[in-house]
Amino acid sequence: MGELVLQAFDAPDPGGIDIAFSLGGGAASAFLSTLLVGAILVALAPDYTERQIDEIRENVVGAFIYGVVSLIALLLLSLVLFITIVGVPVAVALLVLAVVLWAVGAAIAFLAIADSLVGHDDGWAVPLVLAAGINGGLALTGIGGLVSFFVGAVGFGTVLRDLL
Repeated sequence: MGELVLQAFDAPDPGGIDIAFSLGGGAASAFLSTLLVGAILVALAPDYTERQIDEIRENVVGAFIYGVVSLIALLLLSLVLFITIVGVPVAVALLVLAVVLWAVGAAIAFLAIADSLVGHDDGWAVPLVLAAGINGGLALTGIGGLVSFFVGAVGFGTVLRDLL
């Protein structure tokens, strides 16, 4: 009986979750996604990228508010579509589109920060790596994810405003 009582108070095994590996994986993912999406943007649509960077610089607060409100509205709409069962495919497509637009917006927003720091007169290579490094570094700190969310919301809002 004594063993049974002791077993009930033993701390559960966290299942071997390695926090450092988890943070490192998130940082690598943030770095690579910003690098890849940013490289595609500056290679295929440099004028669009520069226009969006200028838009971010002109109205950061408005872009942030637009991004957050749009994200909340998108999540509520997706929830309603999931509840209806018939709307599940539409909700999934909408969420996939939102993830892509968020990645594009976040890459543009981080490029705007990096461009402000080093400029892009000699090309986009240095600002691109710096933007990816900033995003990866924020993800590596853990708490930087909140800052990364704010930057992503600014980019998301800017991209959505341009689309709509």
